[in-house]
Amino acid sequence: MEKTYLEITLTIDAADREKAAGIYAAYKAPFLEHITGALSKELLIRDEDVQVLHGFDTTVNAAAYLKSDLFVNDVVNGLQPFLKAVPDVRIYSVA
Repeated sequence: MEKTYLEITLTIDAADREKAAGIYAAYKAPFLEHITGALSKELLIRDEDVQVLHGFDTTVNAAAYLKSDLFVNDVVNGLQPFLKAVPDVRIYSVA
């Protein structure tokens, strides 16, 4: 079975991270319940940035999520006021 990770790195001021975490929490269940191939979603916080690590069954499903209504209309719009730079988006396949 193929396994894939979608990593999105966000530059968000420390003062806004709690609000941004609220966006993560609000859309975690819909992501896991409604996005094809979704396996997991984790919020990773570092001093310099915040990362959201999404687990998928295939790279095709990971790429499709980036075009989904949930991601484009809900997640991106919700996070937009807190972003200090363009997010770094990467898809990894597990060997």
